[in-house]
Amino acid sequence: MPAAQPLSLFLPCAAQAEPWLADEVQRIWAATLGLGAAAQPVIEAQRGGVRVQWPGQGADLGVWMDGVMRLNLHSRLAQRVLLTLASAPYRHEDDLYALAQAVPWEQWFSPAQTIKVEVTAHKSPLKSLNFAALRVKDAVADRFRAQCGQRPSVDTQRPDVRLHLHLDATHASLALDTSGQALFKRGWREDKGDAPLKETLAATMLAACGWNPAEGVPLYDPCCGSGTIVIEAAQIACGIAPGGQRRFAFEKLQPFQPAAWQRLKEQAKAQEHSPSAPVFGSDIAHRMVDFAQRNAARAGVAHALQLRGGDALQRMPPCPRPGVMLLNPPYGTRIGAAGQAGRNWQQRHSAGFSARSAREFADGDDGAAFFQQLAAHWKSHYAGWVAWLLTPDMKLPGKLRLKETRRVPMHNGPIDCRLFRFDVQGRAETTL
Repeated sequence: MPAAQPLSLFLPCAAQAEPWLADEVQRIWAATLGLGAAAQPVIEAQRGGVRVQWPGQGADLGVWMDGVMRLNLHSRLAQRVLLTLASAPYRHEDDLYALAQAVPWEQWFSPAQTIKVEVTAHKSPLKSLNFAALRVKDAVADRFRAQCGQRPSVDTQRPDVRLHLHLDATHASLALDTSGQALFKRGWREDKGDAPLKETLAATMLAACGWNPAEGVPLYDPCCGSGTIVIEAAQIACGIAPGGQRRFAFEKLQPFQPAAWQRLKEQAKAQEHSPSAPVFGSDIAHRMVDFAQRNAARAGVAHALQLRGGDALQRMPPCPRPGVMLLNPPYGTRIGAAGQAGRNWQQRHSAGFSARSAREFADGDDGAAFFQQLAAHWKSHYAGWVAWLLTPDMKLPGKLRLKETRRVPMHNGPIDCRLFRFDVQGRAETTL
């Protein structure tokens, strides 16, 4: 094994998403070829991500690389897949140099390849993370010079190999980034709006709301924008691997076996199927619907997704069977489906308003009119549906005048949000 200590994987994710990522990793790893019950790794949700490791001396390199490829190909929730090569206590930068110099980097990549050292830290006592990165880079260069007679060059823009140093208050760990570009970059979203969700967040929302396409339950986003939520849902309904259209950093590592990677991609392709549940999206901006349609085509789900234009305050249910609504409604200056309420706000508050979109709120507007009308529309036409809304507005239930049945903490980047669940009931009928 090309490391002095057992390998492990760490998959970072958004805060609060760790339990769903742990479940996803368990499902993906269960499909890893050649693993018996006695060889299963320990999968543990930790702060900021999920750790995968074996007790004792661990598994061989072939199993690790198989797991690396599968996780990059199939994970919808992870931000990256980091292969941890070494970790140790530290007190100052010289300890980081010693840690990095002891790793047999020459067994993972060649000095002809370019590198970049990236650093993350939590409560580190070091004064300069840039200097910490420099010491690691020097150690790698000195090791290559001693072992191979030449050293790799640094490329901060498009490196062949990314080395990841993580520092907490007492321990340092060194890992290879096997993903390259962040995993939310699936390769299909070329058209996007002004405030798109990351694909990983959309997948986390789908996991949190418990939507299971195998049950045939319809899913609908009435504020779909460029289609992130509904395209993720349609790919899940069709069994399409999220990483099937992109390249990964592990393809440039020396242990990489192209034939094994090609087999995994072919297996993933063979598992695709017709959609097991209907998925619908609509948006008041026809430009955004066009974006969503083009993105869906690139994602391979144009046949599995019905997209329409229409105001969220007027759009009728897309199918007879009640299902799940999942949406990221407008807040602050975020572009959202304000519909007629948004236009009314513009007319009331700014006669000279330069309308970038009929769906935009301005600073200071809390969107109460939109949400009240939206709830009224749902009560009249969406009885039996379950609505999940992601928002940083903790007062959203009051604006909707609905009682939430669940609230799930979630982050949209740095924004602290809640995913609220509302069980929509019809208006009470009055009998004379």
